[in-house]
Amino acid sequence: MIDFELQNHRPLREIVYEQLKRQILTGRIAPGTRMMEVELAEEMGVSRTPVREATRKLEKDGLVVIEPRRGAYVSDISVKDMVDTLVVRESLEGLAAALASQRITREELDRLDAMTTEYSDAIAAGDMEKIIHEDEGFHRTIVEMSGNKTLSSLFEIIQELALRFRYLYYDDFTRYENMPTEHMNIVEAIRGGDPENAREVSDKHVKKLKDFVINEGKDAFQEHSKR
Repeated sequence: MIDFELQNHRPLREIVYEQLKRQILTGRIAPGTRMMEVELAEEMGVSRTPVREATRKLEKDGLVVIEPRRGAYVSDISVKDMVDTLVVRESLEGLAAALASQRITREELDRLDAMTTEYSDAIAAGDMEKIIHEDEGFHRTIVEMSGNKTLSSLFEIIQELALRFRYLYYDDFTRYENMPTEHMNIVEAIRGGDPENAREVSDKHVKKLKDFVINEGKDAFQEHSKR
């Protein structure tokens, strides 16, 4: 149920929309799940109206599909859409690493080293929420260290598009057991000060994810779908 006292009198439809969107993006509401207005309203402690309004907004976001006589369902994850997202992410993060390599400070490098350690510890503990938080934070930090505000804005759009995929990808430990080493390689490439090498190492990291989606994405996404 929503804690309304913490919402600072914001419109109810916005609160419901943001909470449902977060649950879909993180996989708590799985692809293919039917969005039952009555059940969701009861669960969140609201009337059906804000749930209906939120569902329509989620449809515009591409996160919900509304079908005549069948109702609303959480949209499936398209392999093509995910590959398209990763193609853009590969270019953005490669550019960020290249730019960061030319301006990063010792203190910032120390920060990236610490984040890599935190990421490794999260994996060792099997804490999925922290794993995803540390992974996302690592890449966001490199983008911030590039010093390019436009790049940072574009990165945030890509991160949201890729969030659903992250939660599916990280459900299998074997897929990310080597990720801390890859993060360390990115840091070392940035530390080396060669922008082309930094870009290449970063590109290789994202390409691994892209190849997974191309080769195994369809089966992985179907496995997590309720339709």
